[in-house]
This record gives sequence, C-alpha cells and structure tokens, in this order.
Amino acid sequence: MAELSYAFLKLLPRNTLSRAVGAACRMSAPKPVVRAAIRTFARKYGVDTSEAERAIEEYPTFTEFFTRRLKPGARPIAPGELLPVSPVDGTVGEVGDIVDGRLLQAKGKHYTLAELFGGPLAVEDARRFAGGTFLTIYLAPYNYHRIHAPLVGDIVGYINVPGTLWPVNAAGVRNVERLFCVNERLTTFLDTPRGRCAVVAVGAMNVGRIRAVYDDVVTNVRRTRAMQRKEYDKPIPVEKGGELAIFEMGSTVVAVFAPGGKLAAGIVPGRAIKLGERLE
Repeated sequence: MAELSYAFLKLLPRNTLSRAVGAACRMSAPKPVVRAAIRTFARKYGVDTSEAERAIEEYPTFTEFFTRRLKPGARPIAPGELLPVSPVDGTVGEVGDIVDGRLLQAKGKHYTLAELFGGPLAVEDARRFAGGTFLTIYLAPYNYHRIHAPLVGDIVGYINVPGTLWPVNAAGVRNVERLFCVNERLTTFLDTPRGRCAVVAVGAMNVGRIRAVYDDVVTNVRRTRAMQRKEYDKPIPVEKGGELAIFEMGSTVVAVFAPGGKLAAGIVPGRAIKLGERLE
C-alpha cells in the first residue's frame, strides 16, 4: 500500500502544491475562522497550547500559530559550551557515527554527507566531519517548529539546495531513496568550541518552506532555483539555543558534529526529545 501511495505522489507537482498550501496558511481570514482552524488543528494533533508565547486568539494567521515562539523558560538549555543540545523538539529517527562519509537513513538505506550538504561542491565540507556523529530528528505537526543552535559559536555560512518535497514521515524514510538528499534543504554551518557543526533543515511536502533567521533565505518560494552557497567574511555569533531557522509545517533536522564526542546512550531511535536537552 505504501509503495502505491508513493507511486501516486511521484505523479503530483509536490512543490507547487506545497506552495499553494503555504499561501493558504499565510492568508488573512476573519478572526473567528482563524481561531476555529487553530483550535481544530491543536485538538486533532494534541498541540500543547499552554506553552505558546501568545493565546490562540492573538495569532492572525494559521502560519503564525504554527511557527509560534514558546514562553520564556519553556525549554531550558543544558549548560556547557562543549556539550551539544537538541536543536529542536521532535522524535529521534536515526543516530550514529559517520562511517566512510555515510549516514543511516533507515534499515538498509544510507546516504552520503556530501550529498546531504549539496553534492560535489560540498565534498570538502563533508570531509570536516569524517569520524563524527549525526542525529536525525523528525518534527511532527504538534511539535514546536523553530530550529536552534546546538552549541555556542559563529555561523560561518550556509548552503541552500533546491529539490523536490516528499513526505519525511516514517513511510517516506522507508520508501524514498536518499530522501533527505532529494528534498529541498538548508544547511547552516557553525564553528563552535567543540569544532564544526552543521544543522540541516529538510523541507517536506505541504508548505515545505524554511526561513533562516540570520539571513534573507526562504526556501521553496518559486519553481526553479540554483543552489545557493554563502560564506560570511564576518561570522555571525549565536548563543547556544539561539534561533537559526523556522519550519512552516513539519519536517526533519539532521544535526552533524565533528569528531570529539559520542552521543549519549539514551539518544535512541523512537525517543521523544526536546530543544535544549543534552546530547552527550
């Protein structure tokens, strides 16, 4: 059944449909309509609205609710400048060592770090993580959807790779080869006291839009685009737990760390994790 579903999805203009959904979610509507849509969504998916920075009545569009900030203190950031924390709320998909430049997508499925970052032009970027570790986190609709820095440091650049937009849920991970390397994605590179770190935000079907906080970067805004790469002459300082980007609808983050530590034994596939939780 899953194979048939993905064969059907292959025929659809997924990026165009996702842009249409995103436009509808950002559209202004009468306040009672917006409030009803938000309440229905929150009830269906079990969103904890008590953590939101504002009351439901104060969000003018569905997208503003979906990309909501949390109340101050809702996600304490574990201390230690050498100890990384989770960059998002979500569920651990896969975790492990980077072996021969490859990461595990699912049982029997791998992809290379160079492909994830951007292909041949990102080979040198990938080499900096040889022998390092990775952590894949899936964000469900009920999760908080802002992406944060796992370590204190400097943002030294980014790569934005246009691509298609497959679903990134468990079925997508099982059925689409090199899923995270074919979907649109934004990789943010940081230099930290622990070494180089990369936070890869992977877009998904339905909106599929990622907005960087530190620069004017928005993904999936038009039909065709070339890969964008930028390296900052003056790196941008960021605190541990500082905002990096925003997902407009659910997706996945792959956090990649240079050699120097091992992820904690409790960080295992299927485990729910929250922003700020210690990873090592």
